[in-house]
Amino acid sequence: MSGFASTTDLAEKAVTFQELAPGAFAWTAEGDPNSGVVVGEEGVLVVDAQATPRMAADVVAKVRGVTDKPVTQVVLTHYHAVRVLGASGYPGAQVIASDVTRDLIAERGQQDMDSEIGRFPRLFRGKEGIPGLTWPHLTFHGRMSLWLGRREVQVIHVGRSHTAGDTVVWLPEEKVCFAGDVVEYGATPYCGDAHFRDWPATLAAVRALGAEKLVPGRGRALVGKAEVAEALDGTEAFTQDLFRIAQAGAAKGATLKQVYDEAMAAMRPRYGHWVIFEHCMPFNVSRAFDEAKGLDHPRIWTAERDVEMWKALEHGTDMKSAEIERG
Repeated sequence: MSGFASTTDLAEKAVTFQELAPGAFAWTAEGDPNSGVVVGEEGVLVVDAQATPRMAADVVAKVRGVTDKPVTQVVLTHYHAVRVLGASGYPGAQVIASDVTRDLIAERGQQDMDSEIGRFPRLFRGKEGIPGLTWPHLTFHGRMSLWLGRREVQVIHVGRSHTAGDTVVWLPEEKVCFAGDVVEYGATPYCGDAHFRDWPATLAAVRALGAEKLVPGRGRALVGKAEVAEALDGTEAFTQDLFRIAQAGAAKGATLKQVYDEAMAAMRPRYGHWVIFEHCMPFNVSRAFDEAKGLDHPRIWTAERDVEMWKALEHGTDMKSAEIERG
């Protein structure tokens, strides 16, 4: 290993803007973070802001191709910088998030911002335009309904999985779900802040919605119940395969490096072709190993911890147990 795989990923991705139902669109980018767009009677709702105001302008440009209505609401599916720091690119829009997501921004938003920009520079084009952390104007507990004229949009804190605050946006009439990073398709789930034990139940809650079209956090939009099921099943298989390896390693007193090597050997044949596999796996294994050893609340990633973890995997030295306990 010579550094994070993502730091050399500089190729631009082609954007697809696909109408899934009248006025409901998926903004996808070949495995880069997705956004959603829902056009209402008087304004537009965007799901996930993108990473910078400059990148948000790419979403707005697609919106302008279908309507001149203003973006009035931005829903954040979770707190990660790559999803939220572009919110100022929608001036005047109300930013909405779960109460748990706001708590996570308060607890670790700045550290996450610094860490993510260092890990994946291509995803933060125009980072100099970020005014600071994104804070929601409105938070909700559990679920809420937004009415865009006669169109109902349900915003649901669906459970712990990718993060503790994961939210999906559900159009019950159209049966379209914007799933955030609860669900991925052809892209490796990032699990550095995950709750592996809870993830299957959260996916079950998404299944219960009965979506016929689904926009994952990364990967193309899924059309039809079979494709939706494939994405849900694939996400569950990946996360639980990894967690089982971490649990076995923790049970036998293995080091992080040993668990990482075992996970890579076991999972690369099935999942290695998924987007950002090499980038995600160090963070995924680190979090899975922590949870397997009993740490329920994910440790905060910082730029310094990123480097420490990388050295542990590169040189085979385990990360400090004292820091693991401190969390």
